[in-house]
Amino acid sequence: MNVEFTGKIFIWRGPAPWFFVTVPEQQSQDLKAISSFVTYGWGVIPVLARIGKTGWTTSLFPKDGRYLVPIKASVRKAENLEEGDEVTVQLEVH
Repeated sequence: MNVEFTGKIFIWRGPAPWFFVTVPEQQSQDLKAISSFVTYGWGVIPVLARIGKTGWTTSLFPKDGRYLVPIKASVRKAENLEEGDEVTVQLEVH
């Protein structure tokens, strides 16, 4: 399954801050429909993600009926991204 969407980068300011983009509701529902076939635990879904020219392997995290895409520091640096930037994310479910 492939998914593409646009969303804003936000930061979760926990003990170890992370940057995320939220998958829109419809695409999250589509992902949830296949989650039992692809998850390796806790409802996370392994994906290949891409923003711009930068791709990376990560896992989507379920949160409040939707999924979050973690944006690694190396990706943010390579694509010159900051909190609040709007990005187009491509996902390929593994």
